[in-house]
Formats: sequence, C-alpha cells, structure tokens
Amino acid sequence: MNSIEIPIQTEMVELVPNGKHSVLNAVPSVGNDRFEENQANLAEREEFLPHGVEKKQTHFTDFEGKTSFGMSVFNLSNAIMGSGILGLAYAMANTGILLFLFLLTAVALLSSYSIHLLLKSSGIVGIRAYEQLGYRAFGTPGKLAAAIAITLQNIGAMSSYLYIVKSEVPLVIQTFLNLEEKTTDWYMNGNYLVIMVSVSIILPLALMKQLGYLGYASGFSLSCMVFFLISVIYKKFHIPCPLPDQFINTTTSQNYTPVSTSNYQNDHAVIQETEEDICSSSLFTLNSQTAYTIPIMAFAFVCHPEVLPIYTELKNPSKKKMQCISNISISVMYVMYFLAALFGYLTFHSQVESELLHTYSRVDPFDVLILCVRVAVLTAVTLTVPIVLFPVRRAIQQMMFQDKDFSWIRHMAIAVVLLTSINLLVIFAPSILGIFGLIGATSAPCLIFIFPAIFYIRIMPKDKEPMKSPPKILAALFAGLGVLFMIMSLSFIIIDWSTGGGKSGGSH
Repeated sequence: MNSIEIPIQTEMVELVPNGKHSVLNAVPSVGNDRFEENQANLAEREEFLPHGVEKKQTHFTDFEGKTSFGMSVFNLSNAIMGSGILGLAYAMANTGILLFLFLLTAVALLSSYSIHLLLKSSGIVGIRAYEQLGYRAFGTPGKLAAAIAITLQNIGAMSSYLYIVKSEVPLVIQTFLNLEEKTTDWYMNGNYLVIMVSVSIILPLALMKQLGYLGYASGFSLSCMVFFLISVIYKKFHIPCPLPDQFINTTTSQNYTPVSTSNYQNDHAVIQETEEDICSSSLFTLNSQTAYTIPIMAFAFVCHPEVLPIYTELKNPSKKKMQCISNISISVMYVMYFLAALFGYLTFHSQVESELLHTYSRVDPFDVLILCVRVAVLTAVTLTVPIVLFPVRRAIQQMMFQDKDFSWIRHMAIAVVLLTSINLLVIFAPSILGIFGLIGATSAPCLIFIFPAIFYIRIMPKDKEPMKSPPKILAALFAGLGVLFMIMSLSFIIIDWSTGGGKSGGSH
C-alpha cells in the first residue's frame, strides 16, 4: 500500500503547489499520517511561513509563498556568501591557481547536485524542513543528526562572522580617529564592540518572524561584497610587489609603513627572499596548510539548511524553479569567490593571511578605499548573521519544542541565548582559521554530501528507483565521497594542529 501512496503524494506536491486544486480533497485516504505529522510540526515552521485566512486543516502546500524569484536568489546567495570569501586567497596560496580552480569547481558542482537531491526528497514526502527529512528517512536519530549538524555549522558560520566584527571594527575606529597605535580605551576593544553590534543590529533582525523580509538586507549585503571584490581587483594594480621588509618580517606590530617603490629599493638588501621568489605565482602547491583548503571551500558553499525554508516561502514554488535559484546563486558566488581569491593571491602571493583584510591593513592602515571595503564587509557579514540564525532556531525547535504552539517569548529567548553563546565563543576564540577548518571538515560535509544522499536513498521508493538504479548508486558514491572527505580533512587538520602548524594561519 505504501508503494502506491508515495507516487500519488508526489504528484500532489509537484503539480498542485499551495494546495489550490480540489484534488487535495479527492484523495483523502492518501497519507493521513503525513497530514497529522505536518500539523504537529506547524508551530515550529510558523516563524518562516505566512499565515492563511482559511480554517481548514493545514498542509505544508497550503501556505501561500510571498517571496519573489529575485528575492529568493538574494536570500540564498547571501546565505552562501559570508566570511568564507576572506579565506579563499589564503587557500589559493596553499594550493596553487590550477588546483584551487579545480577544487572550487568540484565543490560548487557537488553543492548543486546535493541541493537537487534535497529538493527531490522533499517532493516525495511533502516536507520542506531539513530535519524532518532526516526524521522521515531514519526516524528520531536522523532528525537529531541533521539538527545537530545544522546547529554546529551555523554556529560556526555566525562565529566566523562575529569574529570578523571583533577584529575589524577596532581597526575601522582606529582609522577614523587617525590613531597611529591601538589604544586601551573601551571603544577600541573588539570584545565590547562585538557585543554592542550583536545587541543593537543583529538581535532586532533575528527577532523577525519571516525569513523573506530579510531579502532586502540580503541584497544590500551582496552589494557590499561586490564592492569588496571590485576593490580587491583594483588594489592588485596599485600595490607593488615585493612589499618592504617591514611587512614581511613583522608579525605583531601595528605600526606599518606604507608601501612605496623607493622603500623597496632602499631595503632590498635586507630582504631575505628574492623578488622572484616573493612575487611568483604557483599553479600547483602542496604544504601543511593545504589541509585547510577543501574545508574552507566547503564552509564557503554551505547553504543547504536554508534551501528548504527559502523554497517554502517562494511564490508559486516548484522544484525546477528552486533548482534554478540554487544554480544561479551558486554560479554567482563561484565567480565572486574565484576572482576574490585570484586577485587577493596575485596581490600578496605567499604573504597573504588567512583573513584577507588584515593583509591590506598591514600595507597602509589609513587607506581610504580599504577603510570603505572594511565597512562594506562588516555590513555584509553583520546582516548575514540573522539569516543564518533562522535554521539554528528551527533545529532547536525541532529537538526541544516540536509539539508546542508558536510563542514570541520562546522565539526571542532562543535568539538571545544563541547570540550570547556565540559572543562568548568569539571572545575566547584564538583565530578564524580554526573555525573555518573545523566546521568545514565536520558539519559541512554532512550537510553537503552525506545527509542529502542517504536521505534520498531511504526516502525514494524502491519501486520507483531500485537500490541498484543509477541515481541511487550515484547518491551512494556521493555519500561515500563525503565520508572520505571528512575523514581525510579531519586527519590532516589534527596532524597540523598537533605539530603547531594550524596556529600559523591565525595571525589576528
């Protein structure tokens, strides 16, 4: 009986978006338990979904999506874009241009394929929540595994965003005040500043009830990142290479001498490396820091927990339309990532740091363009935090308050607790590279590779696609690739940290 029910349900989900057709009432015997489960989980999804005026029993397809195609592209692109772009030039310096391009392309294509698996699975069972797919595939263990992975991934993402706020806002204030050295005043303390930004900007946005309204913030945030990219390209042609020995040999001082050709000529004799070594670009490189490259890329492309909520709020939703939104968003981010990494690397070569903006500040801390870039990036990552917080709150709702009605008190309390915890993590975190590496090597491969594949294998009916069918074999290989990637990345990172190499990248 189940093998007959599922294809019928699939047709309902795909052909009758928003439940406007009478066929919903024509097949009352199909999947009654599914309606009951979706009704039980309605309270959790209310924070994402608009409310209808009808009093009939609610199914997930009854919700009228209000978010346009373009706004959904903005939302998903901004969910992809974040602090990862600042670490890609460092990744290219430790892989070489060709190897970096190959790896970036592979991760982008695999991310798009995994979204395809998620959308196909959600269409089969009529569920548009990542954790509920886990529940349908493996019961409570699957649901908890998905919720934990989402929570860890997004907490790591938000931590990296706020770490940038912590490290960059004091430099912005220092530049505005034209201070040669960083003072001990409270307004120059990154720990105080990140708390102020969290309370005054991030928390009010995180308290919004629907995700779609944050699309305007997403568009502005993406504009800031486009400005960052243009500035990186522009600076490539205005910063000479090699940099003076003050830049090469100094790692802790905040007093840096602006670069000039005459400075280089006067100090050329004391530079240990030759100009050819310093300014040469590598096509293929392997070293101890290469272990961080794929985790950084995986971290930069994770948007999968946001895909299904954005799908739910899409106006006139369909799998084809949502896949198109995903492909456009990934393609745009792919181009921006590669250009930012390439021109950042070609500007500083082997001297690039794990956080690109810090490298520019060491050239000339009072550069007006870099100041504007810093403000733009700070704006972008600050506005991204509320969007990333939504799936974390949903995961907590799924684990702890599944059968509860929507409550504003609980809605706000979860946001406050999350932001407080993340602020504490950021205040005590030693560097951003550790966040990139650890999260990119653990929760990221689960969300991108492993979970979408195994959910698809379990949810897709065997009479429609047998276990030995090409799609399921490909999905199984995809999951195996994710497991292999996670084991290798973790092994390399643990070895690197055990030898002290991982601390070299965190130069903040």
